[in-house]
Amino acid sequence: MYSCIVFDVDGTIIDTEKAVLSSLQKVLKIETGRNYTFDELSFALGIPGTVALERLNVTHIEQVNKRWNEYLKEFFHYVRVFPGLEETIKELHSLGITTGIVTSKTKTELINDFYPFGLNDYLPYTICADDTEKHKPNPEPLLKFLKIAEVSPSEVLYIGDTYYDMQCAQSANIDFALALWGAKKVERFQPTYQFESPKEIFEVVNR
Repeated sequence: MYSCIVFDVDGTIIDTEKAVLSSLQKVLKIETGRNYTFDELSFALGIPGTVALERLNVTHIEQVNKRWNEYLKEFFHYVRVFPGLEETIKELHSLGITTGIVTSKTKTELINDFYPFGLNDYLPYTICADDTEKHKPNPEPLLKFLKIAEVSPSEVLYIGDTYYDMQCAQSANIDFALALWGAKKVERFQPTYQFESPKEIFEVVNR
C-alpha cells in the first residue's frame, strides 16, 4: 500500500515527554516564578519550542528557548526509544521502503536529542522546524518532505502521536497513523490507522 513511511520524532520514535516537560517546568520557574504542572504544559508537546514559549507569554523567547534546551540535557536520562521502533525502522530500511522524519524539532535539537540513538542513517529524508516557514499543524513540513523525497501523497503514510501531526497529514492529503504507544487522549483522533505496536506498520507497506 505505502512505499514511504514518515515518522514524527518526539512521542513517536523516542519518548521525550518527561524530559521535555521537566526542563520546561524548570526554565519557567526561573523565568516567571510560577510552578506549572505537566497537564498545563502538555500542549507544548509536538510544536516548536519557540511557539510553545510564545503561547506562555514568555519574553526573550530565543534566549529562553536556548536555556530550555540546555536544561533538557539534565533530564536526558529519561529519554528512550520506544520498544520495537529501532528494529522496525531498520527493517523498513532493509526492505527498500523510503523512510524519513518530519519533526517540530530544530536541526540542532534533532542532533542533540535524536542522533545519539543512531537511527538517523536509516531515516535519510528529514524536515525540521527550521526547514520551513510554517509548522505543524500547517501542511508545509510534509509538503516539503514530498518534494525532497520525490514521492506523491498517495505513497506516503505519516506516523505521529499528536493532533498537530494528524492535522498536518490530513491537510497535505496524506494518510495518518496514530502511534498509540505515545499518544494521549486518543478518543479525539480520526486517523486512517491506529497502531498499538510498531510491528503493525508492516501490514500496510509495499514489500
